[in-house]
Amino acid sequence: MTLLSPWIAFTVMAALMQAVRTAGQKQLSNSVTPMSSTLIRYVFGLPFAIIYLVYITRSELATLAMSALGNTRFLLFALAAALAQIIATFLLVKVFSFRNFTVGTSLAKTEAVQAAIFGTFLFGIPLAFSGWLAVAIGFLGIYIVSMPATNQRWEPQTVILGTLSGTAFALTSLWIREASLSLGMPVLSSAAITLVFMVTVQSLMCLSYTYVRERSQFSAIGQRLGLASFVGLTSALGSVGWFTAMTYQNPALVKSLGQIEFIFTLLLTTLFFKERITARELLGVAAIVCSVILILQAH
Repeated sequence: MTLLSPWIAFTVMAALMQAVRTAGQKQLSNSVTPMSSTLIRYVFGLPFAIIYLVYITRSELATLAMSALGNTRFLLFALAAALAQIIATFLLVKVFSFRNFTVGTSLAKTEAVQAAIFGTFLFGIPLAFSGWLAVAIGFLGIYIVSMPATNQRWEPQTVILGTLSGTAFALTSLWIREASLSLGMPVLSSAAITLVFMVTVQSLMCLSYTYVRERSQFSAIGQRLGLASFVGLTSALGSVGWFTAMTYQNPALVKSLGQIEFIFTLLLTTLFFKERITARELLGVAAIVCSVILILQAH
């Protein structure tokens, strides 16, 4: 493959959009709850995902949609992925409530490693040695960046929840790939249909929860419609990238390459939030860059 391979281009786009979306959600966090922030990601992203689906499929939309809804394998994997992603996000948000949350969030970033293991032994998606090496080096880079500068206690609850969050994210990626491939359609169409189906399900889940438990948040969201729309757009674009890339390629490699998101995030925080880059962050970036180089050379 070349540097212009579709899965590489879509992954880079996804990583960039995710970094931008995170910056937007950082601004929203001061005025809405974590669940409302998740709701915004799905509900405000859904219209953009639908527009993309219509553009990709055009006159074939009705036929392809009926085919997907009649495909039991697709429905099972897509529903499982939708639920797993919400669980993964919930566990990660739960980790944030602990004093030593950095340990848990670091373990959540084992997603790429777990995707490689599950993909190899459960889904028949093996990795070459270079792929395993790239995954390991990429994780090392994220680990260096995420761990606190001073020692913190490895409390069992934090370790378990952080690791389970990574497991749920890994399964989400693998199930997205299985759902998309089960449609037997062109990659762009199958990825777009899978995306719209999942985001619709997730929007309904989040809306139901918010209506029952956090109804006052609808007013708070209404006061931030501009920023919410921006988060929805960048979320949809990022998801288009992730879903398409994972249909093309092994999710473990996609997620490993996608760790360049941290580099984009670092640039955003430096340029817009005026935060200083530490020596430890630079060391982590160096490891991530080495991982990316390995992936690009081998694939």
